[in-house]
Amino acid sequence: MNARAGLAEDDLGLPVPLPARVRRVVSLVPSLTESIAATAPGLLVGATDWCSHPGDLDVTRVRGTKNPDVAAVIALAPDLVVANEEENRVPDLDALRGAGVPVWVTVVRTLDDALSSLRRMLTGAMGLPEPPWLTAAERAWRAAGDVPGTRRAVIPVWRKPWMVAGRDTFLGDVLLRLGVENIYAGHPERYPKIPLPELLAAAPDLVVLPDEPYRFTADDGPGFFPGVPAALVSGRHLTWYGPSLAEAPGVLAEALRLAAPAP
Repeated sequence: MNARAGLAEDDLGLPVPLPARVRRVVSLVPSLTESIAATAPGLLVGATDWCSHPGDLDVTRVRGTKNPDVAAVIALAPDLVVANEEENRVPDLDALRGAGVPVWVTVVRTLDDALSSLRRMLTGAMGLPEPPWLTAAERAWRAAGDVPGTRRAVIPVWRKPWMVAGRDTFLGDVLLRLGVENIYAGHPERYPKIPLPELLAAAPDLVVLPDEPYRFTADDGPGFFPGVPAALVSGRHLTWYGPSLAEAPGVLAEALRLAAPAP
C-alpha cells in the first residue's frame, strides 16, 4: 500500500507533507533504521554512523544523530527523513525542513508509545503493510505481562560523569514491566547527573548496567556498587524500539535473573 499524499501529523503534531509514495528515506535514529530495514529495506538511502543494525546495511552514512551532515542528507533527495525528539537536535531538523525535506519526528517515552509510534510511521507515513515483527513484539510483551515491582534500581547510562535514567524514559518503563522500579523515576530531569556517593546512598536493591550508550562491562561497572546485585544488560534490548522488542522481554528477564552482587 502507498502512503497517502498530503499532510499528516508526526508524533509532535507537526504537519509533514508526504508524497503519494515514499521511495527514499533517510533515518537519523538507529532504532528507526533497523525498523525500516526489517520492513522495507529498499527504502533506506541514508543512515547515521551509529546505525549498526542490520550489520550488512549498505547506505550512505550521514554522520551522527547529534551532528548529521545536513547537506549530505539533502543531497540524497529523500522523500522523508525520520528522526526522534530525544535523539536529534531541533536546529538540524529545522534546517532540513527549510530545504523542503519532509521530516517525521517520533516521540517515545513508554513501550506503548514505541509500538504505536512505529505503527504510525511505517503504515501511516510510509504506507507499508504492518510488519510481522511489530505484531510479534506486541504479542511478546503481552505474554510477559506486568511483573509487580520488587526491586528498586539505579540505572546508569553514563559513567564520566555518572548519569542515570530519571523521569519519563522508555528504558524505565520497560524495566518497570519486568518488576524493576527506577529509584530516580520521580527526578525532575530525564537523565540527571548524580554523583556516585549519592547513588550508593539511595540504597538500591539492584543496579542495571546496559552496554550502551556507555559500554558497561563486568570489569567496568559492578565494582562501583559493592554488595549490590548488578544486571549487565543488552542496551539494544533495553533502549532500542524496533524489531529487538520481540525478543527483549526474554533477554532482559534472563539478565535480571542472573544479577549477582559485586564483591
